[in-house]
Amino acid sequence: MYVGALTIDLLLGDVRSLKQKRSVIRPVIAEVRKRFPGVAVAETGANDLHRRGEIGIAVVSATAANCSEVLDECERTVAGRPEIEVLSVRRRLYTGED
Repeated sequence: MYVGALTIDLLLGDVRSLKQKRSVIRPVIAEVRKRFPGVAVAETGANDLHRRGEIGIAVVSATAANCSEVLDECERTVAGRPEIEVLSVRRRLYTGED
C-alpha cells in the first residue's frame, strides 16, 4: 500500500477578502473532487491570509506509479486554473513500511 500526499501553496489573484478567497478556493477543491473521486482534498493552511492559500491532497494506491500518476494529474488540474498561481508543491510518498 502506498499513500501519496501533495501540498500546493497558492497565490490568489485579485482577492481582497476572506470571502472572495473562499469563492476562489472552493471551486478548485470541488473540481479536484469531481475529477478524482478517490482522493481526499481540502484547504489545509493559510486560512487567515486572503491572498494566499494551501490545498492538501491525499491518495491511497496499490502501486507507487499509480499514486504518483494521480498526484500529477491533481497538480495539473490545480495549476491549470487561470485565477491562481502555484508558488510551491511538496510531495510525499509513504509505503507500508513507514
